[in-house]
Amino acid sequence: MRSLSLDPFDRKILGALVKDATITYTELGRLVSLSAPAVHERVKRLRKSGVIQGTSARLDGPAIGKSFIAFVHVDTEGWGKSQRMMKIADFPEIEEIHSVAGDTCLILKVRTEHARALEALLSQIYILPGVIGTRSYVVLSTYLERPVQADITQDWPEIPMPE
Repeated sequence: MRSLSLDPFDRKILGALVKDATITYTELGRLVSLSAPAVHERVKRLRKSGVIQGTSARLDGPAIGKSFIAFVHVDTEGWGKSQRMMKIADFPEIEEIHSVAGDTCLILKVRTEHARALEALLSQIYILPGVIGTRSYVVLSTYLERPVQADITQDWPEIPMPE
């Protein structure tokens, strides 16, 4: 898909929608200093181009009984993205699947009820042909978890290292 050229108004609109996708076009227009019809047209264009891929609710994991988060590195023989391997996406506990370069093939973000549920999921991964190992990293605390952000940092600040 071709990248859409985003101007500062588009980025402000996207930033506001990421915070609250239920905001009205009137409120959104007030926030970005455009009329409601202008904002509506921009949002339609952003949807049509695929920049906005949908609207969804972000759920609180612990509130729905899924407070156990882990990142699972999956090692495979050859390339990990086989049709059978991608079937693990059918499990609602799998939140993300990334094919990566480095010392592993795939990284999964997994959210389960507890450690036993992670163990059950790992048993399903291990029976897949080509899987030779996994390494799981259990999350103790989450300091930041957010969807893709519209802003782009142009000037990276120099952060002094402690002495």
